[in-house]
Amino acid sequence: MCRNITELRGLEPAANDEEVEAAARQYVRKVSGITHPTDRTRDAFERAVHEIAHITQHLLDDLPERRQPPKTVPPLRRPEVRARIAAREAAAAR
Repeated sequence: MCRNITELRGLEPAANDEEVEAAARQYVRKVSGITHPTDRTRDAFERAVHEIAHITQHLLDDLPERRQPPKTVPPLRRPEVRARIAAREAAAAR
């Protein structure tokens, strides 16, 4: 499967909506082969991301607690990734 999808179950604090959506987006990119949706593919791509994120949240809610936290920290919790996202958003706002 996709190496970029990190484990979300057992995080402290629990995975947030942004992390669930990022994992869903990576999954849809992998199975569809689409990294940058076009006007023709955007609706189907975004609908799939939304549905998979919804199902993922249900899965995380329904599973029992983990005995140990995941071995890796999700990218959105890493300071260097947050800094890149903030820089990209600041550049887009100009």
